[in-house]
Amino acid sequence: MIVPLMLVAVLVAGTAGGATRPAKQKQIAAAAATKAPEPVPVNILSIIPAQGEPNTTVTLSGSGFASGTTAYLGNTEIPARLVGTDVLSFEIPRLQPGLYALFVKRGDGITSRTYNFSVLPPKPVVESLYPETVDVCSPSGERLVTITGRNFQAESRVLFNGAAVRSSFGSPQALSFIVPPVQAGLHQIQVKNAEETVTTPVTLVVRGTPEVFSVVRGESSVNYYNLVIEGRNFQPGATLSIEESGLQLGLNAGGGKRIRAGATGERDMLIYVDCSKLVYQRYPVDPTDKDLRLQVINPGGETSSVVQVSAP
Repeated sequence: MIVPLMLVAVLVAGTAGGATRPAKQKQIAAAAATKAPEPVPVNILSIIPAQGEPNTTVTLSGSGFASGTTAYLGNTEIPARLVGTDVLSFEIPRLQPGLYALFVKRGDGITSRTYNFSVLPPKPVVESLYPETVDVCSPSGERLVTITGRNFQAESRVLFNGAAVRSSFGSPQALSFIVPPVQAGLHQIQVKNAEETVTTPVTLVVRGTPEVFSVVRGESSVNYYNLVIEGRNFQPGATLSIEESGLQLGLNAGGGKRIRAGATGERDMLIYVDCSKLVYQRYPVDPTDKDLRLQVINPGGETSSVVQVSAP
């Protein structure tokens, strides 16, 4: 039987198509099998602390971190340390205070979402004072105090008991100032920067304990002579305790006498010259020398050591 030519062509075409379909399916499956997996995303779940000043360590917790992951604050790239598969840390570089976009970038170029991060102005810190103690009676050259610490600025101000005093900027680690005339006691020192950041107070001691360096004979008259007492930290209204040989001297002494500077109505007198000098005007009953023991007592109760002199 003769088969029409058109029918034969259709049969051949159908057979060929059926034979090629499984091959195409295999090719599609192979391509799907070799397709690269989707990259693991980078996520930040926590930022501790959420703000900080330069040199502060920031810890990021999240996922998708890998070796070579770096942090960014704005356009500034910051080396980061991979603490674990889910922990990354970095130190805030010295940037201008302000609000920055924080994100991380992995070595393959994948980045996290951005978060707001505030860079704070560096807070000044006082580490020490030199000297830590100044005498009430110190001259100006001995009242210079150097403050050492960090993050000081040319605009930094020294606060003495909360009030600004004149100071000199030496470096970001050193400032100096002269202690103003104040009463003896404990005084607070702070440093305040231009951004209104202030240090924790430290204590400066202004010492008011009187000290006697020497007692010498001064001017004499017919019936009296002067004993000039030199030292430091003598205060107006100071008292001189005088004991002669054999009598106990001290605040609780039972004998001897006490003379207050400026007091009237007594024959012997104590004259306050300044914080370094007192003059004891003595009217002796007997012109022969005796052992005198002297002690200066300030109005606040501070006492000098006892000194002994031979005088009428």
